[in-house]
Amino acid sequence: MAEPQSVQGYIDQTPSWPDGTPTPSVPMTQMQWRIWTLATAGKFFEGLVVFMTGVALPLIVEEFGLSPTGKGIVSAATLAGIMLGAVALGGLADVYGRRRMFVIEMLVFVIFLAGLTVAPSFGWLVFFLFGVGVALGCDYPTAHLVISESIPSRDRGKLVLAAFAFQAIGALAGTVLGFAILTFDASLDAWRWMYGMAIVPAAFVVFARLFVTDSGQWLVSRGRHAEAERELRRLLKRKPQYPKQVRLAGSDDPAHHSHHRHGRWSDLFNRKNRRATILASVPWFLQDLGTYGIGIFTPTILAHTIGHEVTNAHNVSAIIARDLEGAKGAALVDTLLIVGILAAVLMSDKVGRIRLQVLGFLGCAAGLAMAALQSHVDEPARTMLLFGGFMLFNFMTNLGPNSQTYLLAGEVFPTHIRGKGAGFAAAFAKIGAVLTAFIFPVVLADAGTDFLLTALVFTSLLGALITWWFRIETAGVNLEEIGR
Repeated sequence: MAEPQSVQGYIDQTPSWPDGTPTPSVPMTQMQWRIWTLATAGKFFEGLVVFMTGVALPLIVEEFGLSPTGKGIVSAATLAGIMLGAVALGGLADVYGRRRMFVIEMLVFVIFLAGLTVAPSFGWLVFFLFGVGVALGCDYPTAHLVISESIPSRDRGKLVLAAFAFQAIGALAGTVLGFAILTFDASLDAWRWMYGMAIVPAAFVVFARLFVTDSGQWLVSRGRHAEAERELRRLLKRKPQYPKQVRLAGSDDPAHHSHHRHGRWSDLFNRKNRRATILASVPWFLQDLGTYGIGIFTPTILAHTIGHEVTNAHNVSAIIARDLEGAKGAALVDTLLIVGILAAVLMSDKVGRIRLQVLGFLGCAAGLAMAALQSHVDEPARTMLLFGGFMLFNFMTNLGPNSQTYLLAGEVFPTHIRGKGAGFAAAFAKIGAVLTAFIFPVVLADAGTDFLLTALVFTSLLGALITWWFRIETAGVNLEEIGR
């Protein structure tokens, strides 16, 4: 009989040739690919909703007659919901299990998305947008956990980041879908159809998530070894079958069942985990200041700097034309987000999370400094510096801090508080995103582009410093070893 192993030991196990030589790689099982595919849905829907809101916003403002403050509230509602959902619901994955929250969060998303399509007033609109954000916020830690706790350690980085890349794909899909609907239905109600188109696909994801396996690592952390062995057998079902049998270490020891750990929020700040909490949350907060600031307001900054802002529109056709005009420059700049995340997928496990995050922060600072210098030169160098700086920023943020902060937050904590840690880090980061949505327009109007970009240079440099000072490298590390 084979020696018992840990959950991750079985997941990382590779078969051997008859002479004892291990095979170089192990193909993923059908269940592992199913879990990964369904986890990508949450990131896809986040990108879809947030960026589609950018397309829908002018129509919403016109329909409800919103003031600039009301417009800011609509822009920030989903981000605020993500912030609350990540910390309030993300931690529930440590209490009720990864699979249960994996299903519940998407069900909540469908319910609030359906409500959004029939929102009768501004108050209900904000309520439903906030609820959609809460569901997406819960998905931040949960989707990461269901992937990272079910796949081999050597592939964890690239597969988690490949799932995270669907946020950019969803953003592109949201923009394309929004403009396609406007093409066929140039009316103020078109924004309702934009959100409504996502309901059926999201409902299918809810149904499919009911049939995935639960995390063996979480079940073991709760002392439920028999269930963990059963779920692990389902996860690793393949032909030819290996491992031939699953017997977890400690499962035959009755005393082991009574010593499962209940994570508490205070555990994130004790001496053992404080370093991980700072590394997971503070650089992510600093990164969100820049990424959401530049991402959301790229059209505004470009127009404000180059001086081609479109005048106020007074009818639906003019509103749509203004949207298209404002998006032209941003579309070119945003292509580098996808290039950056693809580079992160390929390099994260080879180069390491910390090195890429530090390099990315330094690259962001360089790109923002280039953009800030545009005010000191004449055309055409001015436009080249501005666009080149923003494109460098977008590439480096997705190569480094935008991807690596998400990856690290789900890896640096021990199993019993991993959901709480990842949820807290995501929520803390979204404070930066919400602040951006409210403060950036004011700073841009009062202090100007130069001040804004220079401030972000310093926050990027600070992010690099904190990352290096509190570094914990997790590339290729067995997650069951984290925190020991």
